[in-house]
Amino acid sequence: MNYDVKDISLADHGRLRVEWANQAMPVLNLIKDRFAKEKPLKGVRIAACLHVTTETACLAETLQAGGAEVFVCASNPLSTQDDVAATLVKHSQIPVFAIKGEDSATYYKHIHAVLDAKPNITMDDGADLVSTIHSERREVLDSVKAGTEETTTGVIRLKSMAANKVLAYPIVAVNDADTKHFFDNRYGTGQSTVDGIIRATNRLIAGSVFVVCGYGWCGRGVALRAHGMGANVVITEVNPLRAIEAVMDGYRVMPIADAAKIGDFFCTLTGDINVIRKEHFATMHDGAIVCNSGHFNVELDLVGLKDLSTAVRTIRTFVEEYTMKDGRRINVLGEGRLINLAAAEGHPSSVMDMSFANQALSAEYVVKGDHVLENAVYPVPKAIDEEIARLKLASMGILIDTLTEEQVKYLSSWEMGT
Repeated sequence: MNYDVKDISLADHGRLRVEWANQAMPVLNLIKDRFAKEKPLKGVRIAACLHVTTETACLAETLQAGGAEVFVCASNPLSTQDDVAATLVKHSQIPVFAIKGEDSATYYKHIHAVLDAKPNITMDDGADLVSTIHSERREVLDSVKAGTEETTTGVIRLKSMAANKVLAYPIVAVNDADTKHFFDNRYGTGQSTVDGIIRATNRLIAGSVFVVCGYGWCGRGVALRAHGMGANVVITEVNPLRAIEAVMDGYRVMPIADAAKIGDFFCTLTGDINVIRKEHFATMHDGAIVCNSGHFNVELDLVGLKDLSTAVRTIRTFVEEYTMKDGRRINVLGEGRLINLAAAEGHPSSVMDMSFANQALSAEYVVKGDHVLENAVYPVPKAIDEEIARLKLASMGILIDTLTEEQVKYLSSWEMGT
């Protein structure tokens, strides 16, 4: 078996961590048990470009239990947990191509390695597999049936491809499932981002001015957790609806040019480029801490920051200190990459349980063959979304009501009125 991981001897430690994560993923475990009996993915080759974490290992083993051949690479150079990569290779015989801290050349070499398997399904976290296939590996299109996408950023890219008539196979937007973005993006990103910031810096959040750039579901989550820890939260936005929502949620809203002057912590979560730019870095106070929890590090203009700097040094693990010409110091966390995975462990397992349940069931959905999918971006079927929510509630011991026949009739009629 071909693979490329940092150290295969880390596998036994990784196995313990995967088992710990698995204990908080009851929905995925139920799916895994069914998959093991029914083998709905038998003979299907799946290339998964995801963050190589303990939760991803549980997903990969669920797909394998369903009969799939699974090939895994990293969707971010800093998000790989090396012991998890090793345990998938050693204990699950799943080829993994991922090393924490890999350079750009190695990152893309690993993407090509999973594409060499000629997958039938792609699983993306940021659409790098899809974009590589369309730009460099078009011969892979002969084998690909469909794909799934995990992130907001990836869905944006894929919808753009579909709108421009260049998307060559159908994609299920797992990110847009209610049981994904309501929980993963909000509660998962919220907790894990603040966790990553604290692990990297050991700075006090309470009493600080915490600037959140972007008030989508991820931004909402980070703002909620920072506020809960006592921060004075400031939101920057370009969308007037989200901006007014942030105001109504109790936060201050202002342009980034104004927020840059007062912020102690800055976190970008927009999916766009150069959200914090050179002119903003130029006005930050000494000791400002800047990070990103959007998918790509392009949200921070690090080239512009370096132009302003006379020196750069790693002052602490995951903390690069840029010294300005006037002596001010600005600290960038995790090279501007996903701070929740660079300095912490990513989302809690109980949140990823729902996200990866969507991935597993969406993979089953696209291979069933009882429907025709065009080359477009599709939502997760409502029945799958609701079934995952039902299973999650059941695993938590929570019961809910069902409509009576009278209520069903009332909701579907127009004659009864008031």
